[in-house]
Amino acid sequence: MMTTQIAPVVPEVVPAPQGPVRKKREGRAALVYLLPAGILLLALMAYPLYQLVQISLYEYNQPQASGAEPLVFIGLDNYLELFGDDQFWSVLVSTVLFAAVCVVGSLLVGTGLAILATRVRTLPRMLLFFAALGAWATPAMAGSYIWLFLFDADFGVVNEILGMQGHSWTFDRLSAFGLVAAEVIWCSFPFVMMTMYAGIKNISSEIIEAAQLDGATWRRTATQVILPILKPLIVIATIQSIIWDFKIFTQIYVMTNGGGLAGQNLVLNVYTYQKAFAGEEYGLGAAIGVVMTVLLMLITVVYLRTQRRTGWQP
Repeated sequence: MMTTQIAPVVPEVVPAPQGPVRKKREGRAALVYLLPAGILLLALMAYPLYQLVQISLYEYNQPQASGAEPLVFIGLDNYLELFGDDQFWSVLVSTVLFAAVCVVGSLLVGTGLAILATRVRTLPRMLLFFAALGAWATPAMAGSYIWLFLFDADFGVVNEILGMQGHSWTFDRLSAFGLVAAEVIWCSFPFVMMTMYAGIKNISSEIIEAAQLDGATWRRTATQVILPILKPLIVIATIQSIIWDFKIFTQIYVMTNGGGLAGQNLVLNVYTYQKAFAGEEYGLGAAIGVVMTVLLMLITVVYLRTQRRTGWQP
C-alpha cells in the first residue's frame, strides 16, 4: 500500500517595511491617534480666532460695543495704527527680551535641579519635589503678592537681610523686570524639573556606565550623553515656556502696578489690556491679539525648524 506524503505548508514571511515606507505608515498611525484631539482643539479655537480677526477689522469701541453706534468696517487700519505706534515696538522688544530671560532661566534652573534630584538620597529628593510642587501650585496672583512682600521696601525680608531698607525694587525699570522674571522662573521651573527628571530616570544605566568606563567625567556625560537623549523633552519644555512666558499678564500687572511708572514695564498682554479695556479700543486690542498669535506661531515654527536642522526629528 502506497502512502502519499503531503508537503508541509510554509507560511510566507513578509519582511517588515523599512525606510520611507515604515516612516510613512508610522506617520499615518500617529495622525489617526491625534485626529480626535485635533478636531476638539480646532472646534474650541477656530471660532474665537475667527472672532478675534473679525473684530480687528472693524472700528469697535465702547459705542459699538453698547450698540449706540453701528460697526464700521475699516480693514487694516487698526494694524496700520498699531505698527505706526512707537510704543508698540518698544513693548514688543521688552516682551521678547523678558520672555527670553524667563525661558532660559526656567530651563537652566529646572534642568539643574532635575540632575541634582537624581544624585541625592530619597529624603532630600522628596523635599525638593514638595517645594517645587508648592511653587508650581501657587496661584499667580498669590505668588506675585508673596514676592512683593518679600522684597517690600520697608518690611521686606530680603531688604532686611541685605541691609537695603527703603530700597524699592519696582521703581527702576530693569530691577522691576528682574524681580518679575525671578517670580516667573520660580513658578515655572517645576514643570521643567519634573519633565527632565522623568526623562533622566528613563535613560538606561548601561549607557551612563559605558560612558564612565570610557573615561568620561560626569560633566561630559551630562553634556554629550544625557542632554542629547533629552533633546525631545527639552524642545517640548522650551515651546511650552515660550508660550507661557510670552503671554505673562498677572505677574507684571500686579508686581509693577499695571506696567510700572509711565508704562516702563509694559509687556504685550498688559499693553493689550490697556488699549482694549482701559482705553475702550476693542478693535485695536484685537489687532494686538492677532499679532501676538502670529508671533507665537512663527517663533514655534522657527524653533522647531532649527532643532530639525541640528539633527532632532519630531
